[in-house]
Amino acid sequence: MSSYETPRGPVDSSRVPRFAGPATFARLPRLDEVGTTDVAVVGVPFDAGVSYRPGARFGGNAIREASRLLRPYNPAQDASPFALAQVADAGDIAANPFNINEAVDTIEGAADELLGTGARLMTLGGDHTIALPLLRSVAKKHGPVALLHFDAHLDTWDTYFGAEYTHGTPFRRAVEEGILDTEALSHVGTRGPLYGRQDLTDDEKLGFGIVTSADIYRRGADEVADQLRQRIGDRPLYISIDIDCLDPAHAPGTGTPEAGGMTSRELLEILRGLASCHLVSADVVEVAPAYDHAEITSVAASHTAYELTTIMSRQIAQAREKNAQATEETDAK
Repeated sequence: MSSYETPRGPVDSSRVPRFAGPATFARLPRLDEVGTTDVAVVGVPFDAGVSYRPGARFGGNAIREASRLLRPYNPAQDASPFALAQVADAGDIAANPFNINEAVDTIEGAADELLGTGARLMTLGGDHTIALPLLRSVAKKHGPVALLHFDAHLDTWDTYFGAEYTHGTPFRRAVEEGILDTEALSHVGTRGPLYGRQDLTDDEKLGFGIVTSADIYRRGADEVADQLRQRIGDRPLYISIDIDCLDPAHAPGTGTPEAGGMTSRELLEILRGLASCHLVSADVVEVAPAYDHAEITSVAASHTAYELTTIMSRQIAQAREKNAQATEETDAK
C-alpha cells in the first residue's frame, strides 16, 4: 500500500451487527479485497506437533470469532491501528496434518510469500511447532532476530519420541540454525515442573534468559517490560506467544495448562510496554477451543493479537512519516 492510500478498515458495527457476516480478524477485509497489506493476519490450522491435548488447529478461527468485539481505537496505546496501516486477514496456510516435516516447509514457503510483499505477519496458530518455519522466514528478511517467547514452558527440548519438530522443540532448532540473535532471547511466564535441572542448564547454554510468572507477580509488569526492552535494544524483534503463558483461569482452552500463570492483564500490560521495540512479526498459538469456556481463552488471544497488531501498525505509520519528511527535505534542496 502506498503512503497516499487510505487503509480499508473493519466493517462498521453500527451498521452491521458484530455477530453477522464472515469472521475475519477484527472484521477486517480479506487480503484479496485490498490487494496488498502492511500487516497480514494469517492462520495456521496445524496441531500435529502437540504432546498432550490436541485441538489447536481450530485456534485461529476461534480467535477470529472472539475478535468480532474488537473496536478500531486502542486507548491503551492511543492509536487506531487499522487507520494507521492496512491490516487484512490473509486466510489460512494449509499444511499437511500427517507429515510434520512437509508442513514445516509449507508454512515457511507461505510465510516467505507474504513477507516478500513487504507485510509483517500476525500469525494465529496452531501449535507452537509453527514458530520455527515462521522464524526461518523472518530471519531471511531481517537476519537473526531477537525473540521474546511468552510461554509456561521452555520449548527448547531436543526431541519427543525421536521427532525433532514438535511444539516443544522449535526454539532449540532455531538457535541451532542460527536464525536467532542469542544476545537477546527471553522466555516470559515460565513455570511448572520440568524433567530435570538439566532442562534449565541446556536452555541457558542456548542463550535464553528467563522471567518466570512468579517474577512478574513480584516485580510487576512495568519493571519486567523495562528489563525486556533493555535486553532487546533496537534489534528486529519477533514475539511468540503461547496462550498457556496465562494461568488456566485466564486461558483454560489450551493443550498443556500449568497452574500459577500470569493474568491476561499482566500479559497485555507487558506487551504495551514493548511498543518502542522494533516488532517485525509475531504469533499467538496453542488456543484449543474444545477446552475453552465462554471463549475466555479466545478473547484473551484476540486482545493479545490486537495489541501486537497495534504496535506494528504504529511503527509502520511512523516509518512512513519519517520517509515522507526525508523526501520533502530532499526535494526542497
